[in-house]
Amino acid sequence: MSKFGSYSTDDVVFLLKDISDDIQEQGNEERERKIQGGTHYSEMIPIEYQVSDEYLELYRDKLTETKDKLAFSIGVMCEKIIAKNGRDVVLASLARAGIPIGILAKRYLKKRYNLELPHYTISIIRDKGIDQNAIKYILENHSNSKIQFIDGWTGKGTISRELDRACEDLGEKYGRKFDSTLAVLADPAGYSGLYGIREDFLIPSACLNSTVSGLVSRTVLRDDLIGEEDFHGAKFYKHLLEHDESNKYLDTIESCFKGQYDNIDAEMKYWSADEITKVGGLDVEMIMDKYDIEDVNFIKPGVGEATRVLLRRIPYKILVRDMEDESLAHIFVLAKEKGVEVVQEDLNAYRCCGIIKNLKEV
Repeated sequence: MSKFGSYSTDDVVFLLKDISDDIQEQGNEERERKIQGGTHYSEMIPIEYQVSDEYLELYRDKLTETKDKLAFSIGVMCEKIIAKNGRDVVLASLARAGIPIGILAKRYLKKRYNLELPHYTISIIRDKGIDQNAIKYILENHSNSKIQFIDGWTGKGTISRELDRACEDLGEKYGRKFDSTLAVLADPAGYSGLYGIREDFLIPSACLNSTVSGLVSRTVLRDDLIGEEDFHGAKFYKHLLEHDESNKYLDTIESCFKGQYDNIDAEMKYWSADEITKVGGLDVEMIMDKYDIEDVNFIKPGVGEATRVLLRRIPYKILVRDMEDESLAHIFVLAKEKGVEVVQEDLNAYRCCGIIKNLKEV
């Protein structure tokens, strides 16, 4: 497979079709109007805008501030993965938020246990399912191994539900069990059965787009670009190489693993299983009712999802639990830059929530 993205092939193998020369990025408002007009989000990719110097500095400060918590959370997630699956397991991260988390999992298990687990990144798309050709590739190359799916965090549990459906379909197709338990670094919504931490905190890889995700776009599934035998597609943003933070991000967190071993072991001492609580659903219901929102897809809860609304969608409002929350500094900067109202709201599961503007009402 040819080189794709800015990560080392030792860290991850991309089971994605390179469509860099075949797709044109579109502006946020153009994409938003098309999405709200019925075009599926997976048929387009956004223009990757450079963030301001102030925002980039905030990202770097947040990484320094949270690197130990990130290392701890990765370690806990990894310990749970091998406790549940054993050591013959394939890591399958979900592009794109899952990619850096999957790489960090691979590095942790290598560093602590000298386990050299295969790590692939594959595509799963809301309402369209998982990339069947990528699964077929993994099964052909690791027929006896368990597959552990990995993502960055849980929002409304949408991808968890999509994965549940996909694993049922795959089970029928291949006559074997596929475990849909989604391992995530952070699970504020309560939808993961294998999480590192339940807190809604900023995972810095949510702060930037491709420049902290190996210079890879979100995944694309469009009939004119993706054939029946193809993997789902993505673009490699080679022109952003000089701005790439992807590998620095990984190295910064990896350097903190060893210092967290005792904390990780203490956390795991009495662990047996993680309960799925779905607590985030209560916040989502409240927001839909209070703000008269008909389409649940307009609500993007959690710090990571709210950040993405500000970076690549057209925001209506940002809701925060506490206007004095210093951990949301990057949210306040982006909202100010884009002229988006920030409202204090009684959120329980989440620190922050983004609401997308309904352009049909504009």
